[in-house]
Amino acid sequence: MPRHLRVTGRRRRAALLAGLLLVTAGVLLDDREPAPAVRVPETTTTGTPQLYVDPAGAAAVYVRRLDRAGRTADAAIIRRISERPVATWFTDATPGFADRARRLVLAAAQAGRLPVLALYYIPQRDCANHSRGGARTADAYKKWVSALALAMRGTRALVILEPDAVPHAVRGCLRGAEARQRLALLSWAVATLRTVPGVRVYLDAGNPSWLPAARVAPALRQAGAMRAHGFALNVANFETTADNLRYGTELSRLLGGRHFVVDTSRNGNGPVRRGAGERRWCNPPGRRLGTPPTLLTGHPLADAYLWVKRPGESDGACGAGAPAAGRWYPAYAFALAR
Repeated sequence: MPRHLRVTGRRRRAALLAGLLLVTAGVLLDDREPAPAVRVPETTTTGTPQLYVDPAGAAAVYVRRLDRAGRTADAAIIRRISERPVATWFTDATPGFADRARRLVLAAAQAGRLPVLALYYIPQRDCANHSRGGARTADAYKKWVSALALAMRGTRALVILEPDAVPHAVRGCLRGAEARQRLALLSWAVATLRTVPGVRVYLDAGNPSWLPAARVAPALRQAGAMRAHGFALNVANFETTADNLRYGTELSRLLGGRHFVVDTSRNGNGPVRRGAGERRWCNPPGRRLGTPPTLLTGHPLADAYLWVKRPGESDGACGAGAPAAGRWYPAYAFALAR
């Protein structure tokens, strides 16, 4: 991805450095502190900002490998993925994660585009399934979110917050006090991210085939959905756009008219038939790319169709040759893009 956007002024640099030191101690900067001066063009000629294409994504890297190998026809297929804006995922606290986020949002600002970030580090993530992990403690999670909030200051971004976290708290590995703590942590994360004026936060709400809207809505309220800009649907899933729009409209009615976004990255053929077990959601065969990412959906409640799950990256080591979750999976990428 582009690495550099100049931020001028010694005072601004000093303020940013001081803020980073505060985040190390787990303290979020007060919103009144001056943010770095970054020029962000407001909109395109349509009046709507465009989404950012990350040139360092796995698909783009693979296209360059194919080109070097002279496989131009294959490269053309994967470009159907690499030339589309997809989310950049933040899934761990490896040193430099906040710097990576800062470079991303500054590069997008320089390009006049809107980046999409997926934050995925909640404690007890994925209920010990293929994407298990997350922060070890609530305090570690708060410091992590605070660091990312600071990294996005002075820029614009669209954040998908913690895929599957709310549905798992309703119907998953968490019960009682653990479920209550998760919802409280999510509510804290929403409030923290909302202190950054340019960030739009969408709290993940699962998908139409998982939980009835009436069952998940109360948990979303506890998790901060009424303070978020909206909720996200179908992340890393395959339910049709039409079904998501119906479900999102019903859920919105239960949440005071909140808007939503839909992950259309791999729903071009809809879901695998019921009864397929794990293969219904884990690298299922016969799927296709869905509607390209756009902020112009034509639906009054749908703010965007996004590619949150990066097409071509594995759902998990759930089949012959499938790599671990999040790893580039060439065979699956070709199947989706063809």
